[in-house]
Amino acid sequence: MAEKMKPSGIDWIGDIPAEWNMNRFQNLLSQVKEKNRGLKEKNLLSLSYGKIIKKDIFTASGLVPENYDTYNIVKKNDIILRLTDLQNDQVSLRTGIVEEEKGIITSAYVALRANNCNASYYHWLLYAFDTTKEIYSYGQGVRQGLTYEELKKMLIPLFSEEEQQLIADFLDDRCAQIDSIAADLEKQIEILQKYKKSLITETVTKGLDKVVPMKDSGIDWIGEIPEHWDIKRVKDCGKMQTGTTPPSNEGINYECNGFSWYTPSDFVDGSIALKEAEKCIENEIVARESIRIYPKESILFVGIASIGKIGFCEKESYSNQQITAIKPKANEEGKYISYVLLAGMDSIKDNALYTTVPIINNAYLGTVKICIPSKDEQIKICDFLDIKCKHIDELVEEKQKQLETIQQHKKSLIYEYVTGKKRVKEAL
Repeated sequence: MAEKMKPSGIDWIGDIPAEWNMNRFQNLLSQVKEKNRGLKEKNLLSLSYGKIIKKDIFTASGLVPENYDTYNIVKKNDIILRLTDLQNDQVSLRTGIVEEEKGIITSAYVALRANNCNASYYHWLLYAFDTTKEIYSYGQGVRQGLTYEELKKMLIPLFSEEEQQLIADFLDDRCAQIDSIAADLEKQIEILQKYKKSLITETVTKGLDKVVPMKDSGIDWIGEIPEHWDIKRVKDCGKMQTGTTPPSNEGINYECNGFSWYTPSDFVDGSIALKEAEKCIENEIVARESIRIYPKESILFVGIASIGKIGFCEKESYSNQQITAIKPKANEEGKYISYVLLAGMDSIKDNALYTTVPIINNAYLGTVKICIPSKDEQIKICDFLDIKCKHIDELVEEKQKQLETIQQHKKSLIYEYVTGKKRVKEAL
């Protein structure tokens, strides 16, 4: 027999069981504002990926004990929310529940205490909370956050504490199983990515012939290289040219009109692959501004902000000023240089000289030393790595799809049970 349902009156919740009611948020969940005056508490807590984690108050970077009197004291079973940057999250709302007996948490978070109701159930309800609909329901334009003053007026389900506990216990168990599977998938992805990185490094520094005589390269991250290979500076392998942005972004468009115009968002972490450029630059602007378009098979290097991203571009293109193109000489293979720079990126970044703003300028980039075999050997190495990396990337993509599927299943499972679309059998 189908469960009898009724409208909740709240769009994101939808129908609820007939015996459930709706009540004001503020009647069930009060905001905690107990300041840590005089450093009464030293158990520093933080919210990370839905978990409340413990930190060492005396080693937390950039903070000293005197700062902590502005923090809020929280207790076991308090719910912690982060109500800012909501549109950047994969889950609807960042929420966690305190497992420590007592602790302190920054006032950037909202702390809630349950009033005669089950904190764990309402933690899961808030996890399922559709912030996108709620943010715009207040009619205040484009926003990325909410406040407790807005939340407290909202209607949320209220029903027997017994069933609240049953739902909380069920979701605690099921979500722990899902999280375990997700963690295993994340570990598999991490292992594949590390293997890919080590494979690239081994191949571009040692070559494909495993019995060739070796010599010391004189470069720490490279180590030994085949005896017949050379060491060259990047500027000896090709000419460098930094991109520009036309005044007032004139000629930059999303309609694929003209040459691809790359920005750092078009790069892929841990890969020399490039996405399709989101924007293009019109031919008319290229001609008027006398822009020198990058030739085919140029290496694109992000030197400002998101430093160290590498992309190999097989077609003519251009970029903004955050990116430098290395245009390889005739006896060098652009893709090989891309692979070797990717392999050495940790060392390149570690040895870069910058203060507050991450930057790798052309003067420094040009002096970076890399190992160079003959062009014929460069091509063979690239062919080998293309096949191997493609296979690894396909495995990673499949694992990521599985991870997305299981994460979506978790969200759906939580939503269905906290809103009563599905019931824990003991409650029926």
